[in-house]
Amino acid sequence: MGWLSVVYGLVSVFILLVNSVSGIGANWGTQASHSLPPETVVNMLKDNGIQKVKLFDADYGALRALGKTRIEVMVGIPNELLASLASSVKAAEKWVAKNVSEHITTNNVNIRYVAVGNEPFLTTYNGSFLRTTFPALANIQSALIKAGLSSQVKVTVPLNADVYASSTSLPSGGDFRTDIHDYMIPIVKYLSDNNAPFTVNIYPFISLYTDSNFPVEYAFFDGNASPLNDGGTYYYNMFDANHDTLVWALQKNGYGNLPIIVGEIGWPTDGDQNANLEYARRFNQGFMNHISGGKGTPMRNGPVDAYLFSLIDEDAKSIQPGNFERHWGVFYFDGSPKYQLNLGTTNSGSLVPAKNVKYLEQKWCVMKPSTSLDDPQVAPSVQYACENADCTALGYQTSCGGLDGRGNISYAFNSYYQMNNQRDTACQFPNVSKIVKSDPSVGTCKFWIGIQPYYARADRKNGGLNIPLILVGYLILFLLTIL
Repeated sequence: MGWLSVVYGLVSVFILLVNSVSGIGANWGTQASHSLPPETVVNMLKDNGIQKVKLFDADYGALRALGKTRIEVMVGIPNELLASLASSVKAAEKWVAKNVSEHITTNNVNIRYVAVGNEPFLTTYNGSFLRTTFPALANIQSALIKAGLSSQVKVTVPLNADVYASSTSLPSGGDFRTDIHDYMIPIVKYLSDNNAPFTVNIYPFISLYTDSNFPVEYAFFDGNASPLNDGGTYYYNMFDANHDTLVWALQKNGYGNLPIIVGEIGWPTDGDQNANLEYARRFNQGFMNHISGGKGTPMRNGPVDAYLFSLIDEDAKSIQPGNFERHWGVFYFDGSPKYQLNLGTTNSGSLVPAKNVKYLEQKWCVMKPSTSLDDPQVAPSVQYACENADCTALGYQTSCGGLDGRGNISYAFNSYYQMNNQRDTACQFPNVSKIVKSDPSVGTCKFWIGIQPYYARADRKNGGLNIPLILVGYLILFLLTIL
């Protein structure tokens, strides 16, 4: 019967390849204080030849804008919905009817995947979603079958690469983590039984961020790092090694042919000493060049199905993991490209900016020149601005790391001012701020002008600024001590 399993596995891979488009995809997150209109983003996707998009929820405006575009969509289910979907088939059927069936039938949205949860087994969640992920996955699949969509729309679970590890530090030692092994195997089997892919998020940047001894060159694709020798198979970059550790984990558990989607991969541009434009360009262009030939990895030949993380910066994301979290986009918040990047999808070989973006007036909020740094109103004003805006570009070796104390304070004031649509009251920090019409940007530090707010439907979810107060406290000390 072994040969039947091989044939079945190959047929599963073939079905998935036929049902998906080639080329790079992109993650489109919406945790921003000022989002571009969905139609603007969709036009930007089309202008850049991006034919696949991954959403983190079933945002109505985004899905509506994607209608009739033929762009392949992976629609997400947030982790907080897993418990209700796991406990009720009816809830799953209702979710599918509203967020999948309706968009496919009434607006011709090309939905191909439902992502059940978002890295639900992440170690930092302390097992919160271990018991609900698989039941939710099964109920959504049942709902898709009932809706007659299971051949077109496949289920998957985007998982962080921390769900597997190597006992030998080599890819061939890969297996699923022992503490979640018994949760992983039923999911993997279910995906295989339903011709669905395994989705994994791989982040070399995070390895560099968390381990000061991580070899920097191994994160990139230039071949400058000392290779890892795994029994005669050489790995010259972390992506290939990490990806193939997963392949070995699947193979050891009897699912070596299960298709793999790289759900997130990318590099941030600010908020950390290793998060900068050059490293991000180098990584993302290196990745594009690496996969463009379609040769795959040493353990898995063929095209790599991947989604860049991410499309656009999100200034309302939690910075609990680090200040870099708001700077993953290949485009800034206004849809302007950050750096030269050839996705192989445009005639120009460059990113195409968003069109018809509407900006606020050319004016900024800064610290009054007459105000002293030790004015008692300065510290609480900066703290308030940073708690309610975005100061993640300030800090050691960031894009605005070269500012002096006054510059740091002005940046904080302006961030709050722009985020509040340049209302006069947003630049009335007690006798320490003023509005100016000359651009205070310095060197690599850009004092941004905001974009006009986009007002979606009433039940649209707007991400709130989630800033741990301890990080704000450290930042305030930094701002006030740099002179």
